[in-house]
Amino acid sequence: MNTAARSELYPPVPWEDLYKREMFSRLDESDDEIFYQTDRFVNHIDSVALATVRDLADTLIVEKDPIILDLMAGWNSHIPPRLAGSKIVGLGLNQNELARNKALSEWVLHDLNKDPRLPFGDATFDVVLNALSVDYMTRPFEVFREVARILKPGGLFLVTFSNRMFRQKATRLWRESSEPERVLFVEDLFRLSGGFETPRQFLSKGRPRPKDDKYAHLGIPSDPVYAVYADRKGGNPNRKPRPVLRIEYGSPIGEQEFAARLRELQHTLRCPYCGERLLKWAVPDNPYSTWSNDFMYICFNDACPYLVRGWSVMNEQGNPGVSYRLMYNPERNVCLPIPVPTLSALKDGIVEEFPSHSA
Repeated sequence: MNTAARSELYPPVPWEDLYKREMFSRLDESDDEIFYQTDRFVNHIDSVALATVRDLADTLIVEKDPIILDLMAGWNSHIPPRLAGSKIVGLGLNQNELARNKALSEWVLHDLNKDPRLPFGDATFDVVLNALSVDYMTRPFEVFREVARILKPGGLFLVTFSNRMFRQKATRLWRESSEPERVLFVEDLFRLSGGFETPRQFLSKGRPRPKDDKYAHLGIPSDPVYAVYADRKGGNPNRKPRPVLRIEYGSPIGEQEFAARLRELQHTLRCPYCGERLLKWAVPDNPYSTWSNDFMYICFNDACPYLVRGWSVMNEQGNPGVSYRLMYNPERNVCLPIPVPTLSALKDGIVEEFPSHSA
């Protein structure tokens, strides 16, 4: 089927009604081909986040021996190792980086901002991956439209991003949006292109930074990973479904062990999820508060699995940018979650010093 015929099947929604052209301007409007001629053999996210990006693709790609397009590829592959035998085409702007990417079977130099038309035939690929580069697309709706064209019916388009960027080349919309707003924008790219099923999203946030990372000493968590993904319309409804993405972190605790920790909590004051000692926290003096006591005990371990999973859980429930910590009420001997928008939230209410990790 030719491009024109396929376009008639899934007419795009006029995106200009919601997004103006100037929203995709950049601080540096110089030729991208010149900017990206400079080799940048650096990691754009830390190793924990990079592994998460690979795990997402590994989980979602259910096709056997798929033909994959790595869209806006660089030197560092985001392709899971098990797919090494598949045909993987890279499209990017730096010849040296693409040549160094060992996951690629072949590669193509192409500037999407100059020409969003992808140099491939209709229904060529089973999977298209776009990692850490959607923020640089100045014509993203046209690119997403093209991705729908080159994907086979039912094929996967997975878009992942974090909070790092080359600010001079990121679009104005991306620079001026919050992280949750960026997720909503990428969902709009899928919806308004006219060729995809309802997009889904995933969030990994708050995980501990690798100990060998240069920012580890600052106490900054691992780079967040956002993902928005959808299948090309027209797929076989009876094929193997793609799994729902979930984040798991920390060693799983058996039900009996967890129950034992809960029973002893009033004596140990240790978090049943991570084992760290809870810290005494002064309830805010607020005339509108419903607190019945003056103090609570809260787990302030930033690597606690309860907190780490909370970012994803709250995101799925429509509350992006929020997680929760475990709080213990000593008067009622019950545990309950207390929402936190950042890792620093609530810490000004601590009324005792942080214990050492081994305390």
